[in-house]
Parts: sequence; structure tokens; C-alpha cells
Amino acid sequence: MTRWVLHVDLDQFLAAVEVLRRPELAGLPVVVGGRGDPTERGVVSTASYEARAFGVGSGMPLRVAARKCPDAVFLPVDREAYDVASEQVMSALRSLEWGGVPVVVEVLGWDEAFLAAGPGHEDLGDPRAFAEHIHAEVLAASRLHCSVGIGDNKLRAKIATDFGKPRGIWQLTADNWDEVMGDRPTSALWGIGRKTATRLAGLGIDTVDQLAHSDARVLAAEIGPSTGPWLHRLGRGEDPSPVDATPWVPRAHGREETFQVDLEDWAEVADAVRRITRRAVEDIDREGRPAARVGLKIRLKPFITLSRSLTLPEPTNDPETLAEAAVSLLDRVDHDRAVRLLGVRLEMVEPPGGYER
Repeated sequence: MTRWVLHVDLDQFLAAVEVLRRPELAGLPVVVGGRGDPTERGVVSTASYEARAFGVGSGMPLRVAARKCPDAVFLPVDREAYDVASEQVMSALRSLEWGGVPVVVEVLGWDEAFLAAGPGHEDLGDPRAFAEHIHAEVLAASRLHCSVGIGDNKLRAKIATDFGKPRGIWQLTADNWDEVMGDRPTSALWGIGRKTATRLAGLGIDTVDQLAHSDARVLAAEIGPSTGPWLHRLGRGEDPSPVDATPWVPRAHGREETFQVDLEDWAEVADAVRRITRRAVEDIDREGRPAARVGLKIRLKPFITLSRSLTLPEPTNDPETLAEAAVSLLDRVDHDRAVRLLGVRLEMVEPPGGYER
């Protein structure tokens, strides 16, 4: 019996939520990011499909997006609104039954989740029929559209979703894996980014098929004893991990701030680090776990990004102690350039029982 896994991904989520709030924006290029001002420093969080047609994409500087699509409507990020919309969708998914039992839902973020039939299920029938049911239920609960990927494991279901966007359903299994994925670049695989793809290319591995037929022992020697074999399994489309409804428990919380004017006075930089740290402390206080490690991210002019970190003598959630620990990391950075961005990351102690996911 096939172990079906479905991946649900909301289409252009942030932009779609904004269009629901402002129906007059329907059909227009919409860009969500930063404070919604393309003259300021900031990046695109989500672009509507109309904006993507002009080459606007997530992670792109807002100023670049404005040059590519000068008629776009730029809107600020509204996390509270997206939290509400996301919960509507996830609640709708958790209410579903498949094969006579409740589904198992593994939430990946605001706008995506894996689904599988729960233990003791009966015949599941055609997974495409259930995917169509998901479309209807998500739309009824939230007025948002989604795409659904169907796979015989999580990896294939996740990749399948992109083939079905927008508002579509796509199925990817062991039967059509080689045909669909074989000639695609390794970066088409979930989990392989630009840097890893470049390392693989250095080994003469450019496509998914080449990765699938590579020597796992060579990958282990060149890339790492764990990462190498894992990449080999990705190339073959293998993923044994189950759909797990265990709530994700964060290991750390961090905050970042991009400055509209570069900071040249390093006393101001230190004050900014303290301010950002206090905001991050509010996040770990909600978790109820103190910080054991402090990290600093700093982006220098023109675009040099550095990271520094330290382990605390003992865990704490005292804002002043953590702020000064973060400031001390500035001593490990040359003060010969202006600062464009600062970020502070507070890594917390493990929860009782450790991390389940």
C-alpha cells in the first residue's frame, strides 16, 4: 500500500492576505516587504504573481523591485494579520479526515504543511480526490487558494507542489521521479541551495540523475560523512521521515534591523545592539527558557556580512547581561566600515526532554 503524503502550500500567501483586505488590489502587482516603502532599505517578503511576471521575487531589495515593476503596490509586512490567516488554514487542515480517521498535520510555517492519514486508516482512495477536497476546505475557511503536491514521501510531495502552482495538484512518486527530475539541476531538490549545488558541480555532478547515480562514498569523503550520503538519497528521491504533528520548538530567537542610513559611530552601533537584544529577550521570555549562547550578525558597507558568537558562562534571560554579551562581540569586528544591518540571535537551553523535532 502506498504511503501517501500531501504537501499544502498557500499561493502567494502574504500578497493574497493583503488582497483579501483590499479587494481593489486584485489583479494588480503587489509587493509585500519591509515597511512598504521601496525608497527604504528592505527586501521583498512576497510578490503577487502579477509582480513576479516583471521579475520581482522574494529576498530581492525593495529598490530593485521598484525598478523592475514601478507600478507595483508596495505594502508593509503585517505579521499579526498573517498569523490569523495561517491559523484559519491550519485549523481547517487539522479538522479533516482521510480514510475514516483524522489526518496528521505537520506545520512547516505560515503557509505550508504536510498531511498524511492517521494510524488505523481505511482505504484512502485516490489521493487527487482528497487534494481537491483540501482545496475546497482551505478556500471555504480562509478565502485563500492553495496548491497541493502528492508524493509517496515528504520530499516528493514538497517538490511536486511547485509543479502545480498556482491552485493546482501535482503527483510525484518513485514511478515518475527519473522522468520528471532526472535532467533538472541539483538545486531543484528541496534542501540543496546554491552553495551546495556549486560544491556538487565541482565534483562533476550537475543534475539530479547524476547525483542519484553518484558514489555515496565519494560524497561522504568530499562533503561530509552525514551530508554526503543524505545528498545521495535526495538525488534518488528518498525520504523516510514521517509526517509528524509534534509542535516545532524553536532553538533560538533572533531580531534584525536594517538601517536606512549607515551607522558610522560605533557607540551608536553598540546602542543599537543593546536595543535589538532586548527585543530578542522578549521572544525568549515567551518561550520560558533562558539563553545559553549569543550570536551577532553584522553587515558592513558595502555588503560584507560577518557572524560572531559566544557561549555564556551560565544561561540567563537578564536583558542587560545579554545585551552586554552581544555588544562584546563587536570587539571581534574591525571598526573601519559603516554598518548597514545588525542582528542578534539568542540560543536557548533545551526544553525538558530535549527537542523532539
